[in-house]
Amino acid sequence: MLIEIKDLRKKYIMGEMEVEALSGVNLSIAANEFVSIMGPSGSGKSTLMNILGCLDTPTGGQYLFDSIDISSRTDDELSEIRNKKIGFIFQTFNLLPKLDALQNVELPLMYSGVDKKERRELAKKALKRLGLESRMNHKPNELSGGQRQRVAIARALVTNPEIILADEPTGNLDTKTGREIMEIFRELHQEGNTIILITHEHEIAQQANRGIIIRDGLITKDELNDQKNTLLSEEVDELK
Repeated sequence: MLIEIKDLRKKYIMGEMEVEALSGVNLSIAANEFVSIMGPSGSGKSTLMNILGCLDTPTGGQYLFDSIDISSRTDDELSEIRNKKIGFIFQTFNLLPKLDALQNVELPLMYSGVDKKERRELAKKALKRLGLESRMNHKPNELSGGQRQRVAIARALVTNPEIILADEPTGNLDTKTGREIMEIFRELHQEGNTIILITHEHEIAQQANRGIIIRDGLITKDELNDQKNTLLSEEVDELK
């Protein structure tokens, strides 16, 4: 398994209160899976995403990523894992406004110490893959929302990561553009990429091969989408 989580717990101290965001999550994700994670506000899905992305560490239980025990790693080691093994895609794109598309895509390679010539070629290749050959030298404010998200996807792919972690990737896009972005994710999955998609939109979640619902810090549903025509439909209204 690429990801193995056992009895995962996360507690936060808020003043005099102790809040348990994750209450014993168990989860396995194999390479080349396309998984969606849904949950209402306060369910723990953001905490789970942060731990999956090595942005945070659990306070209990175990998280093995590619056989690496995340809970025992230093901040520097976690940073290296994030940069080399995980591609992040965010709702707000997180592009640097003063850099053009090509420079934004180069950033992860620069942090990895790749020389300028090689990272420039890899960034160009990633942007061409997303159909942005003619927009490489445009800054984010010169691009549409869909184009900015494509740049963000190219940036996530440029290091050839083991997983792509997408947090509400269609949240700031209109319906048509959102569908185009989801088509890109399906193509990436068909090419062998492992994708974990965090979303609150049922229509988006259905497009993954496997759907997970988290509630009150626990996984309450974990099903394959192709087993039912309407994934987890009985819980959709509760999540809105």
